[in-house]
Amino acid sequence: MIVGIDLGTTNSLISVWENGAARLIPNQLGDVLTPSCVSVDEDGTILVGRAARDRLQTHPAQSAAAFKRHMGSDKKITLGKRAFRAEELSALILRALKEDAEAALGQPVTEAIITVPAYFSDAQRKATRAAGQLAGLKVDRLLNEPTAAALAYGIHLRDSESRFLVFDLGGGTFDVSVLDLFENVMEVRASAGDNFLGGEDFVTALVDRFFEHNKLNKNYRENAHFMQRLGAQVELAKRELSTSPRALIRVTEGSDNFSMELDEPTFETLCAPLLARLRHPVERALRDANLVGAQLDNIVLAGGATRMPVVRRMVARMFGRFPACDINPDEVVALGAAVQAGLKSKDAALDEVVMTDVSPYSLGVEIAMHYESGGHSSGHFDPVIERNTVVPVSRVKTYSPIHDQQSVIEINVYQGEARMVADNIKLGTLSVPVPPGTRDDRSVEVRFTYDVNGLLQVEASARKGAESAVLIIEGNPGMMSPQEIKERLASLSQLKIHPRDRIEMRTLLARGERLYQQLRGSVRDQLSVEMTRFEGNLETQDKRIIDAAAKRFVEVLDYVEHQHAGNPFGDADL
Repeated sequence: MIVGIDLGTTNSLISVWENGAARLIPNQLGDVLTPSCVSVDEDGTILVGRAARDRLQTHPAQSAAAFKRHMGSDKKITLGKRAFRAEELSALILRALKEDAEAALGQPVTEAIITVPAYFSDAQRKATRAAGQLAGLKVDRLLNEPTAAALAYGIHLRDSESRFLVFDLGGGTFDVSVLDLFENVMEVRASAGDNFLGGEDFVTALVDRFFEHNKLNKNYRENAHFMQRLGAQVELAKRELSTSPRALIRVTEGSDNFSMELDEPTFETLCAPLLARLRHPVERALRDANLVGAQLDNIVLAGGATRMPVVRRMVARMFGRFPACDINPDEVVALGAAVQAGLKSKDAALDEVVMTDVSPYSLGVEIAMHYESGGHSSGHFDPVIERNTVVPVSRVKTYSPIHDQQSVIEINVYQGEARMVADNIKLGTLSVPVPPGTRDDRSVEVRFTYDVNGLLQVEASARKGAESAVLIIEGNPGMMSPQEIKERLASLSQLKIHPRDRIEMRTLLARGERLYQQLRGSVRDQLSVEMTRFEGNLETQDKRIIDAAAKRFVEVLDYVEHQHAGNPFGDADL
């Protein structure tokens, strides 16, 4: 069974192509969105999803979110007494999704199509594959998120030729791709993006404004509990502005009560620098595709952050028309992954479609430039594969040593668009031995091969002489080696994962703990009584009692959240 997975910064989803259609698979709570959050409970048990998201506010030192941004790096995220890599935390999300799918489908899930931002680097893509491996999945293909969104819109089924742009703004990343459809061929003309621009950055802009408005000092920024609560309230206000003209942000800390009213014009002004950053990749993609906005047949929105009216207005102003948003932007990428899974399994309900993609960035090596007057200048970038070259692709260039006496040529591999390598991203280094002789006799051929999954291999070999070497970059700085993956897999298998059949109850308790910390007065005391009563019912292990208690507890939590979340000092009875 092949499934499609949207491994997102904020939320993740799993889908399947079934009975001639893409279908999202709900998690154990009945939601198709699983928050990309992980938390370690007091007894060392791992919690994933909504329960972990609620614990971000109550137990920030034991909880983590938005770790997708650290994929492909060696950054460690500490939860309690244990440190995790981003790949490991992502693997825990993938494992939970896999279990949900197996429960819904009644059969093992072994293979997956996982979507990644089009602008993900080679290191980030390999880290995503590693996360899938750690979760017990064979990652059949990595599919770029804008391409997945295009598939979900069924553009590949249209009879007429079509040219469109996918604007994909998620929680932590931004991608834009220009695509052409003709005669059952979906061709990506150009891609661009920003791996550090997403909905989280709009939240950060509002948090900064909240600090200025309330004249808060840096001690509050160092208070993890306060920052998590503030971030949650800002996120709620940001979403409220999608349907209301204004929203109120209110947070308490001890006896202090801080608030800030927000309206759409103020929000747009605060986010102006971020909106400007969104324009640059769009302009670059159109420029690389040799197109102007008027030549596009449609603009497709993907990613939950495109719900923000400020973003939709900006897109409408850029193109002089309203974008297409027929499908829920939170779900469109996962649905597209399911279409790709159906294509992979050659489902009869899908016509064969040829998809071409591009390298979203230039890949090359560091070289030295010789001066006409003698001497040389090092640190220059020489692209071997230019950005937006159709993939798969293999390109070769020949390089010579700087000095006649050199016995080894070091080839530093970079990704980026800057003229100097200092401003690009280093991917790795190859050391190639060269035979004796003059500089011109000892040239080295360097071959870059970039596949449809966005994975890069670099080979280098001496052209002359008895001795030659062929080296392949299999990892990047910060990447796990095969041995490390094996060790981490063994370590993860020893973790206690909260039982799937009890996660609903643990999620209710986590929600109660979050609300308890937000409240004061008699409402807080009464909520404590209700939580203790519910915990007592859980101890009975009687399903009939537990189900009835859970139903009542949900009603209590809904009442508290709707009636008192904005007024933590309320004293009305439950």
